[in-house]
Amino acid sequence: MQNEIKIIINKVRQLLSTVFKHQNEQLPYIVISIVAILIVIGSVNVFIELTQNLKTNALAEFDTIITDYILTYRTPSLTQYFIYITNIGDVFGYLIVFILSNLAFLMIFKNWKYVIQLSVVLVLALSSNLILKRIINRSRPELEHLVTVETLSYPSGHAMTAMAFYGFLIYLFYTFRINPILKIGIIILLTFLILSIGISRIYLGVHFPSDIVGGFIAGFIWVILCGLIFNFIRVFRKDPRTKF
Repeated sequence: MQNEIKIIINKVRQLLSTVFKHQNEQLPYIVISIVAILIVIGSVNVFIELTQNLKTNALAEFDTIITDYILTYRTPSLTQYFIYITNIGDVFGYLIVFILSNLAFLMIFKNWKYVIQLSVVLVLALSSNLILKRIINRSRPELEHLVTVETLSYPSGHAMTAMAFYGFLIYLFYTFRINPILKIGIIILLTFLILSIGISRIYLGVHFPSDIVGGFIAGFIWVILCGLIFNFIRVFRKDPRTKF
């Protein structure tokens, strides 16, 4: 056992010495990675803190105030709009956007890398949301549900998956070398879509606002974490000197 630990320590030491030997090239990645890790740690702490306070009076009051405010805007036309938006954040909506996005990636970049990355983010978000729902076991709001729901409430699967999936698309488009106006337009559109999907769940009476906040935080964690991992893979594959 001691020999195995020594081998691991030596490998880590060799990795660090190799990376810092070429710090002029690798330093930006190191700094970005440290910042990303700190963001992930902070986001996880906020999510845990929010989860621990789900049954407090303060959070219940927050949920009530926000929900009552949003429900005052219920109209037939707005209801139809939010039903449409919430369907975009459902299985078939993601399937359509997923196929269109991946076709665009393959046609423009002729590379499966982005297809695989987007698939990984989507699978991680969906599977982890189901696990979190079962562990936390929060019931839905006792309001009129304007759409059919079958799962538990916290964190919101729509909000979490929207933030993870569309948030990672924002990250990808941010890194693409395309027309700046087109890039900004797409980022604004996807950001608006994420927020609209979250609001739609409150408007339709199937989620507490804290469900949405929790879902957004959890989805954001996957965006940062997956972006960090994929960048590490790219750096290590690009520079053979940084191999373990």
